[in-house]
Amino acid sequence: MARRTPVPKGAGLFGEAEPERKVIPAYQANIDGGSRGNPGPAAYGVVVRDPRGEIVARLKKYIGSNTNNVAEYFGLIAALDYAQNHGIRALRIDCDSELLVKQMRGQYKVKSGDLRPLFERAKKMLQGFESFRINHVYRDQNKEADALVNQALDETAGQNNATTAASKLSQKGGTMRLLARYQDGVLQPYDTLDLPEGAEVELLLRLRR
Repeated sequence: MARRTPVPKGAGLFGEAEPERKVIPAYQANIDGGSRGNPGPAAYGVVVRDPRGEIVARLKKYIGSNTNNVAEYFGLIAALDYAQNHGIRALRIDCDSELLVKQMRGQYKVKSGDLRPLFERAKKMLQGFESFRINHVYRDQNKEADALVNQALDETAGQNNATTAASKLSQKGGTMRLLARYQDGVLQPYDTLDLPEGAEVELLLRLRR
């Protein structure tokens, strides 16, 4: 029986050299979403790093009243959208939502009517990548994205407070309750007031014990 000549490693079936697969450097995105109230005021945060580990983008956005899970999906879609718009073909996602990760991997079914269209949109966007991976991480490994979520929520809360104050006080006889701290001879309100220059207000002071 004739002995077979072993095929050299990296050679094709007939001995010809196989083309080497080019490894595409992957970008990494940490995503997070949160809601104060669940449902309640919600936002997402995304931190994108290049293959060298340097941060190239920080994304955050308030998305209105939604659940935590909806906010997580908005974060994923924002990361995918950023990658597509910047020609990124290999992407790794780190997320602390076990539900989202297992749904995207096909380990969990998407039963929620709110999540289904977001899930389908994300899966469709994945077709534009040559390499994609999504991993579950613990919260302490996702602090930067979580901080962006809270920043977006805090900024929106401040804007809402300022708008409410301006609208109430713009009406003749309009009043509102406002807490302030007296320090170094200046009365400093805790909330931002977006009032017209030169506006006059009447103060009724009461010390809090």
